Amino acid sequence: MAGLDHLDGQVLIVGGGTMGADVAVVLRRGGYAVTVLEQQDARRAALRAHVAERLAPLGLQARADTLGLAASLDEVDWAKTALVIECIPERLPLKQQLFAELQDRARPDCLLTSNSSSYPISAIAEGLQGQQRMYGLHFFMPAHLVPLVEVVMGPSSEESGAARLDAMMRGCGLVPVRVRKDKPGFLANRLQHALAREAFALIDEGVATAEDVDAAVRFGFGFRFLAAGPVLQRDHAGLDVHCAAATTMYPDLSATREPSAALRERVAQGRLGMKAGAGFFDWPEDKRLAERARYDRLLSEGLKLLAGELPPLRQVEDAA
Repeated sequence: MAGLDHLDGQVLIVGGGTMGADVAVVLRRGGYAVTVLEQQDARRAALRAHVAERLAPLGLQARADTLGLAASLDEVDWAKTALVIECIPERLPLKQQLFAELQDRARPDCLLTSNSSSYPISAIAEGLQGQQRMYGLHFFMPAHLVPLVEVVMGPSSEESGAARLDAMMRGCGLVPVRVRKDKPGFLANRLQHALAREAFALIDEGVATAEDVDAAVRFGFGFRFLAAGPVLQRDHAGLDVHCAAATTMYPDLSATREPSAALRERVAQGRLGMKAGAGFFDWPEDKRLAERARYDRLLSEGLKLLAGELPPLRQVEDAA
């Protein structure tokens, strides 16, 4: 297949945890040949079944049968690897060590990318050769249901590689956004944290409960985000209205430089969210499973509503 979305080789995903497994779903959905490197035997053994389950609603579950599996970098066919997506834990030294090895093993035209949500690609690639082929490729959980992906450019990243990643992601049915400056948090997480800072500040001040904050977003202005982002929505509402409201509110918005007390206290107590069984809310296992099912169901329904606005999947034979 000609064009930017053509990949002369296969994709290697390093890390088969929650994010890496769903990134594999995304790439197989687009028909790309994929190998997942996962060191844990049990997790590696479960990957094909996981991918098949996620692809089943599209009738593409057979594509999981040809998912490649590896337990170490030594098992990878580097001559055939044209793109690497790193999905290992969020620890900078680990990522830097991995990229140093990738620099030595990958062929010169292989794109090296990181799914990190915390660390700029410039920090991961610091001191390495070939930084022109290194990018952030940031997916959002759950990667197979959230259409956005950020293509993050470091100071040395080449436009040609970013354009190729854009095209590939569109072929997988995702909406890529190009982040041209390697700022902490990139684009979407900066916007998300700006909202969260004010949300948690309102909880700290006793203005609203966690439940009411969530309701205000989900059933108020957040509901409109499915139809229009904050910039387009302001054109709908009128820029003069927004400018007048901003003049009143901006001086009073939270500008704290540290996480809110509501967050810090829960972290100190070990209330880290669903993974710990408690966060702002309590999460016994049955409740956690029910909530994840509800969450995924609504995201899936949202995808159906946006179907006409999402890129079509790349057309390939199922045996690809």
